[in-house]
Amino acid sequence: MLDVTVIEDPEAAAVSLDPIRARLLAELAAGPASAAMLAGKVGLPRQKVNYHLKALEKHGLVELAGERRKGNVTERLMRATAASYVISPLALAAVQPDPDRFRDQLSARWLLALGARLVRDVGSLITGAAKARKPLATYALDGEVTFASAADRAAFIQELTAGVSALIRKYDAPEADGGRGHRIVVAVHPTVKPTADSMADPTADPMADPTADPIVTSASARELDQ
Repeated sequence: MLDVTVIEDPEAAAVSLDPIRARLLAELAAGPASAAMLAGKVGLPRQKVNYHLKALEKHGLVELAGERRKGNVTERLMRATAASYVISPLALAAVQPDPDRFRDQLSARWLLALGARLVRDVGSLITGAAKARKPLATYALDGEVTFASAADRAAFIQELTAGVSALIRKYDAPEADGGRGHRIVVAVHPTVKPTADSMADPTADPMADPTADPIVTSASARELDQ
């Protein structure tokens, strides 16, 4: 089972978004189960569970884990193909976000568009690497920082932009024979704190002007140097 997989096919995306099928995926991510075992957990007849499992299997979201005899019946044990799933913007190709349509480093929506492109591109790379049975070289840096003030945050962003731009200028070699292009995305945004209170506002920023949008900054590789 994969840790996470990207759904690119529109029909597979639609199948996964069905509430009952999403519940079945969650159950099967926890371990293999038969339709009879799942029926009691989701409150549906075994025949209906089988119907949903076949739809999930058709789109590669679940797979056969094994079979077992139970009386005169052979049960198919199914399992999820991944612990979690992400739907790629390719599933809505005609209306997928395009960061190149506008560029505003202080726009939360531009950051969202960059994130969507990241999901799309890495998902496609994973799919291609799996088909070619080749490893995929990736790297991610994840961290958190607490700023004492909005001024400190602005200064951090300026230094981050200057530092990454300097590294791009140092190592960028577009004319190199056999060179491989890579995209770099650096994002800074307020931390979303999980809470049981559904009334909490995850976008609230106590350091931001209450009349302004929360400051969200992102930058992308070569664009930093432009």
